[in-house]
Amino acid sequence: MILALLQARYSSSRLPGKVLKPILGKPMLLHQIERLSNSKMIDKLVVATSNNISDDAIEKMCTDNNIEIFRGDLENVLDRFYQCAKLYNPDYVVRLTGDCPLADWQVVDQVIQCHLDGNNDYTSNCFPPTYPDGLDVEVVKREVLEEAWKKAVLPSEKEHVTYYINQRPNDFQIGNFEHSQDLSELRWTVDEPEDFFFVDKVYQDLYESNPLFTMYDVLNLLKEYPEMTQINDKFNRNEGLIKAIDMDDKFLKNV
Repeated sequence: MILALLQARYSSSRLPGKVLKPILGKPMLLHQIERLSNSKMIDKLVVATSNNISDDAIEKMCTDNNIEIFRGDLENVLDRFYQCAKLYNPDYVVRLTGDCPLADWQVVDQVIQCHLDGNNDYTSNCFPPTYPDGLDVEVVKREVLEEAWKKAVLPSEKEHVTYYINQRPNDFQIGNFEHSQDLSELRWTVDEPEDFFFVDKVYQDLYESNPLFTMYDVLNLLKEYPEMTQINDKFNRNEGLIKAIDMDDKFLKNV
């Protein structure tokens, strides 16, 4: 079984409540879930949120829409993923994050197929990234996720679920799915108000005529209106991970 875990929390430091902000009258997270439901490779999709009271609203949204949800540790997201995976006992776990409302299920399926074809321990389209920020997909064998859960020590390894794995290419068979063109400078994730403004504009332009618009529809839109890329192009990729790595230094000094 292929289990997709969609990591989401309400308490974003840069844009609180972003996952439930409405786009065309519907919560951003629900839009992403509906897009991912088109995947042909995912057997089950579960929203993995925290047991913090701030995430009660996410649970209500999922319950109201008959979406499966798991609640676990707020900070130790690796533990949250592992505990959820234990319940379902999948062969593979797909990690997705709930701040990516332009997620393309076709890209998700391609990365999963790449993982299966290569019999990899871990596969992503992130190392190096060639897809827009916001189309990240990671796939890991369940037993490899368990190994990371047992051995991870650093804050970055616990907050960023697969970091223990993807930083050890000598220990794990790692694959990367690359696009034919490097699109990694494009920012389609939502961490800042400008990001949300960009995504909302994309939905306004594309959703009504085609609710199942793909990555290539967005790219064509940006060719027609290239100024849209300037809305949020001042932000760097993986700022959250960089902050977590800084926490590692403080942790190691106190060990």
